[in-house]
Amino acid sequence: MNTQYKLVIAYDGTDYHGWQVQPGLKTIAGVIQEKFKKVFNADIKLLAASRTDAGVHALGQVARFESDLIISPQKMLQGLRGKLPADIMIRSLEVVEDFNPRHDVNQKVYYYHFFSKQPLPFVARYGWYYRYPIDFEKLEKVLQLFVGTHDFRSYSTGYERANTVRTIDQVSVEYLKRYHMHRIVVKGSSFLHHMVRRMVGAALEVAASPHLAINYITDVMAQKNPQQTLPTAPAQGLLLYTVIYHKDKQ
Repeated sequence: MNTQYKLVIAYDGTDYHGWQVQPGLKTIAGVIQEKFKKVFNADIKLLAASRTDAGVHALGQVARFESDLIISPQKMLQGLRGKLPADIMIRSLEVVEDFNPRHDVNQKVYYYHFFSKQPLPFVARYGWYYRYPIDFEKLEKVLQLFVGTHDFRSYSTGYERANTVRTIDQVSVEYLKRYHMHRIVVKGSSFLHHMVRRMVGAALEVAASPHLAINYITDVMAQKNPQQTLPTAPAQGLLLYTVIYHKDKQ
């Protein structure tokens, strides 16, 4: 009988073609599954909370797999950690029952990092260097327009399912003095493909453009047009910080 295991994973997505397994391409899930096979001579298939894109990072990605191996979670974790590359870390591994990392989500928390001044090389790969002067007071007001339940079709890829209505619980902006970096925190239970990156790119464009009014964001949203021309923030600034589950599924 198969046992279910829950993983919490951190990774630097710079050198990967995203989370999802893709033939002939280096992906996070592909590498983990490959290393598991080498260590335990058994195949697994990972199901993740979020299929992060190429170049996107994670501190708290959550995934599940099933296996009939008779081995303790601690030994499984040690064996897997010993084979994974330095840019992927299994933070925890435990046995669970009736757990779906995608459907049981209460809230996902994403960070988007950007620099308003040229960053040091040690942190440049983890944020977007935005070269235009930003009105930060305007930025905060613009970001608040995304909070609530809206049709985010204009802030999707255009290849989404029929229902593009999503709810954003909270958006905030912080300054990390240590890294001279700004962090946009976005919280919600479900997101469309590229949604956070399109929101951030649009918000920064409006905040840096004196000729664009704050409510331009809502005007674009009302158009329900994924072909709108506001920029999409690059992948390297996006980090899946944590996934929070309903209490009975933790």
